[in-house]
Amino acid sequence: MALVNVHFLNLQNNYLFADIAKKVNAYKVTHPKVDVISLGIGDVTQPLCPAVIEAMHRAADEMATREGFRGYGPEQGYDFLREAILKNDFLPRGVRLDIDEIFINDGAKSDTGNFQELLHWDDHIGMTDPVYPVYIDSNVMIGRCGSHKEDGGWSNVTYMPTTAENGFVPEIPSGRPLDIIYLCYPNNPTGTVITKAELRKWVNYALKNDALILYDAAYEAYIQDPDIPHSIYEIRGARKCAVEFHSFSKTAGFTGIRCGYTVVPKELTLSDFDGNRISANQLWLRRQCTKFNGTSYISQRAAEAIYSPEGKKQVKAVIDYYMENARLMLTTLRSLGYEVYGGENAPYIWMKTPGGKGSWQFFEEMLYTAGVVCTPGVGFGPSGEGYVRLTAFGTRENTEEALRRIKEKL
Repeated sequence: MALVNVHFLNLQNNYLFADIAKKVNAYKVTHPKVDVISLGIGDVTQPLCPAVIEAMHRAADEMATREGFRGYGPEQGYDFLREAILKNDFLPRGVRLDIDEIFINDGAKSDTGNFQELLHWDDHIGMTDPVYPVYIDSNVMIGRCGSHKEDGGWSNVTYMPTTAENGFVPEIPSGRPLDIIYLCYPNNPTGTVITKAELRKWVNYALKNDALILYDAAYEAYIQDPDIPHSIYEIRGARKCAVEFHSFSKTAGFTGIRCGYTVVPKELTLSDFDGNRISANQLWLRRQCTKFNGTSYISQRAAEAIYSPEGKKQVKAVIDYYMENARLMLTTLRSLGYEVYGGENAPYIWMKTPGGKGSWQFFEEMLYTAGVVCTPGVGFGPSGEGYVRLTAFGTRENTEEALRRIKEKL
């Protein structure tokens, strides 16, 4: 008899965005004449930049020749991309890494979920709240989160609220020490950022308590404030306690191409029950060589192209386009009296629902009244109740039309 992994049965309903899609599709069936505009799911809308397209064409042409054909690539990624990452994403910020500390992946979502495989099932985790659902769900699947509570939380998770009341700055927990800490900055879903001083507190905590920080920096390219850190490794000591995840999905529109990378420093070690220190870098390399055949050559050549002089200019233009959408959303919503956050260093707007309405209630009101899709904040955790997330990844025309409808009908 093949028995099911019972931890999967503890997952709550569907994945958040699957629930949203189901509700939106039902609305479209009953309202076929309404042109629904999505400001909810964070997929990009602008085409790949010319430098990326040219690189993909060249790579495809190479693969069509006997001399240029490539089969299985290195599981940790081709050196040409890893070197470009080191020279462009880290050295300019004073961060020195070795090439074999960079692992190319098929997007940050996979590795943020997969990395916890290296960790003991009973490790205690801490999450900022609200939080990207993958962090919680992937830990539920392995049985690390405990039991589900009535408030939507989990019994073996320490939630660190990041709300308007505390300025969206998570507090260091005073109770049971954490073993694993998830941080995401710029934050998804709130669109807020963390200062170096606040990030240093978390690095110091992790070093003191022998904890591991899993740091999701998928949106760092959207940071506008020069004083905000782009990488946790800008903080002294972070190489000993942190893994960092990056993605080209929102940076360069790779949601359909699939490419990103994970940084696992050689200085980072994990402990076994006898107190022996084990290299996290070597464990992750072993895991990747066993379960991952590498990101495609064409995708990696495409990613390399965003670091060329032309690619940098073109990618910046697209990021500026989305951030202008964010500015329009902030300006319009605030003029209408809504309480909104984020949108200045990230492509997400975190909006408080009016009149104390629930997140799903306001989601349905916005959909059925204005034909606009948002993301219910409660889907990101208990502290997300009473908020919705809006994204700036739409086209300018759709963003302006959605704002017009909200102004007119809500």
